[in-house]
Amino acid sequence: MRVYIVDLEPVETRYTKQWKDLLPIMMEQAGINAYSVSGPAIPQIVTPGAFLNFAGTNSYKASQIQWISELLQQPTNELCPKDGDYFLYTDAWNPTVIQLKYMIELLGLKIRVGGLWHAGSYDPQDFLGRLIGDKPWVRNAEASMFHCFDDNFFATRFHANMFLKELMDVEVLFGEDELDEWITHPNDPKIHIVGWPMEYLPHILKPFEIIEKKDKIIFPHRLAPEKQLEIFRDLAEAMPEYEWFVAQEHRLSKEQYHTHLAESRIAFSANLQETLGISMYEAALVGTYPLVPDRLSYSEMWEGGCLYPSAWTENWDSYQQHKQEMISYIRKIMSTNSSLKDTAMLKAMKVGSRFFNGAELYEAIKGSGNVGN
Repeated sequence: MRVYIVDLEPVETRYTKQWKDLLPIMMEQAGINAYSVSGPAIPQIVTPGAFLNFAGTNSYKASQIQWISELLQQPTNELCPKDGDYFLYTDAWNPTVIQLKYMIELLGLKIRVGGLWHAGSYDPQDFLGRLIGDKPWVRNAEASMFHCFDDNFFATRFHANMFLKELMDVEVLFGEDELDEWITHPNDPKIHIVGWPMEYLPHILKPFEIIEKKDKIIFPHRLAPEKQLEIFRDLAEAMPEYEWFVAQEHRLSKEQYHTHLAESRIAFSANLQETLGISMYEAALVGTYPLVPDRLSYSEMWEGGCLYPSAWTENWDSYQQHKQEMISYIRKIMSTNSSLKDTAMLKAMKVGSRFFNGAELYEAIKGSGNVGN
């Protein structure tokens, strides 16, 4: 079996560059014969408020499906997909999966297709959800993509539940037992909760562990409404004794970003949208304490003092009502300098083994039966 990785365009400031370079290697180490299906060079400046560049991502995807379609017409080519092979889309929000499924079906190939879901219009706080909302064309397009995939991969239960409730019209959120039953439905393991393949992060961030801490609090998120930067700025005004740093207000390389992350004592979130929260894991790896609301995927991933009550930052009004509680809590955490770094790194070890490890993804691919539905 060969796994064709239909990758995301590699942007240096996003994890997509790391995935392009390292995912094939990690899969090979897991005993999977992997081949990357890539596109042309694309703009490195992302669309404001979005994860990638909208024009660039469409150009990249179009190039990928063109390469695949041309290859499928060359049965004698050693790279031509065959029965038992597998296509893995590292971003499931990719309309070209419809074209791929169309070709697979018409050619009578027994090839399975999987996709990793990150976000979409089904999340009202996501970029697509805010700008497009629940228009029929986008909801039907996302549902079609879901059904094209034989395997739909989600990093957390929260994300899978939200997807099923908002897009697939499942009215009751699945608890752990019920969702497990749905995932393992006989002959059709349509949904898998696998975390994300990021086992390389501890190695990449290891050199930054020795950086000396400052009385600094970092905002590591995109400059988007759902991240609620205004709350961070208001806290900065209220506590001028600390340095407050908004990472994406500066053009930073990955190394520069990780340095600022490692210098900080707290990584702060008031997010209204987060399906995994990679920046908080990166922060914890370098001993920076993740301070997150008790909602979204955060509730599933973090525990104890990392979680503050969700009501404190549900919106601007709720923040104003609980502002003094938040200020007191931050000052309390910042005062525990001696143990803060070790506590954060211990939490990173626990979270990493479950949510930032590709083992379950690789096993799901290898055990998929290699036959498309």
